[in-house]
Amino acid sequence: MKIVEESLHIPVEDVVLAADVVIPDRPRGVVLFAHGSGSSRHSPRNRHVAAELGDAGLATVLADLLTPVEEQRDAWTGELRFAIGLLSTRVAALADWLTMYSRTEGLGIGYFGASTGAAAALVAAAERPGTAQAVVSRGGRPDLAGEHLHRVHQPTLLIVGGSDAGVIDLNREALRQLPDEARLEIVPGATHLFEEPGALEQVAELARDWFLLHLRPVTQPAGQARWGP
Repeated sequence: MKIVEESLHIPVEDVVLAADVVIPDRPRGVVLFAHGSGSSRHSPRNRHVAAELGDAGLATVLADLLTPVEEQRDAWTGELRFAIGLLSTRVAALADWLTMYSRTEGLGIGYFGASTGAAAALVAAAERPGTAQAVVSRGGRPDLAGEHLHRVHQPTLLIVGGSDAGVIDLNREALRQLPDEARLEIVPGATHLFEEPGALEQVAELARDWFLLHLRPVTQPAGQARWGP
């Protein structure tokens, strides 16, 4: 299977974000990853999930939501990892870029959010309902999306570890607030980071099946600008 792998710098709002893009031959959709608190596109857990999605024919985009300078600032203060408004704006802007990038235009877009990144993905889904088609949250903090949860109409899958008691409760409450198709999957024995043998594989399988079920090609507006090769 032919695979295109690219490391790009994508202009977003008033910054430029680094991203690793992997596109299989004839992709069945594209998944944008929103990383959690203190994480980046180098997250081994998200890269593992992305590899599994790629094997299923899905393109993946692992992008840093913070610039290197902002990451340094956040390492000292921890403040930007909880700036859900800022992070969600960048998730939405990256999704807009995907609709214009020549290798991904016309593909259905899904969001995969982890920890606080899940809140950013849910807010972006609520604010831009016509862009993303599905959302998956891994060990997410959907409570940080606040009132936006009531406006998330995309099919949403919440995945939580069975030993992550506090986060299970937060996700159960979020499930009650999501207005349309939504499901909570609990991985038995898994903790917050899904480090137990086989736990992350279950996350990848659940996410893969969800995206393959819900992502569909979209029709591009006539004359839309293109970015890239």
